[in-house]
Amino acid sequence: MSEARLEKVLAVGAALGEGPVWSTGQQRLWFVDIDGKRLHSVDPAKGAHDAWDLAENAGCIAPARDGGFIAGMRSGIWRLDDQGRQTRKLADNPHDPATSRFNDGRTDPAGRFLVGTIDEAKTGGVAALYRWDRRGLATLSDGLMTSNGLAFSPDGRTLYHSDTPRFVIYRYDYDPATGAAENRREFARLDPDAPDRGRPDGAATDADGCYWSSLWDGGRLHRYDPDGRLMAAYPLPVRRPTMPCFGGPDLKTLFVTTARNADGQDGGDLYAMPVETPGVASTPFDPAV
Repeated sequence: MSEARLEKVLAVGAALGEGPVWSTGQQRLWFVDIDGKRLHSVDPAKGAHDAWDLAENAGCIAPARDGGFIAGMRSGIWRLDDQGRQTRKLADNPHDPATSRFNDGRTDPAGRFLVGTIDEAKTGGVAALYRWDRRGLATLSDGLMTSNGLAFSPDGRTLYHSDTPRFVIYRYDYDPATGAAENRREFARLDPDAPDRGRPDGAATDADGCYWSSLWDGGRLHRYDPDGRLMAAYPLPVRRPTMPCFGGPDLKTLFVTTARNADGQDGGDLYAMPVETPGVASTPFDPAV
């Protein structure tokens, strides 16, 4: 394990904190509580925290260039205003919302929205990874159980993506000009027989091209080099980290959302630590792309 430690910076008490994204324009961290149906906003410089109720489960959000957000929700992909109110539906959930919702997502370097679904019944491979742009909704990968771990290399030409219940992280060749993802191959695999059964949840990349993965039930983050070799592990005092995000004025603060344990007794707060290598800034969603 690395000597660096993640410390609690905000007691949120989220049921399932997820999807942190740093707004460089606002200098704020945004994230959702999926099961709690809440949108959270944190200004670390001022120590300010705001939260708003959402109409339905939101798996992820991304700030939009023209204001508000794009969000992957249970019923579909939506535009939201600054307080999480649904203003326009862009696409239906292609699966049955009774057993499926949109999960992890982020924008690509051009401002398209990539987002996947989750098969909540875990009946076998009906979830998928999608791309949304002005051409509509397109499938990038299917046969998944829980689409997760989306992140891009610094040059935008490699897409990372995990299928959490299968303990695997993939990488694809990505074309930022067209939004095409091809040549899926294994990047890293976790041991399903490990005592903690830690499996890859949300992720982020840094400026060196290293991939930071949250291990659900594993109580730690893994940092992999661009070839998929494990470089370091960073422990948390809770079992269910859900997703890291680089933020702060220099993108050298690593924030991590967490979820409550199955017994509901621990987890759900926001953690952070300083890092030497900055993250890769997110591109705002661009409805014109």
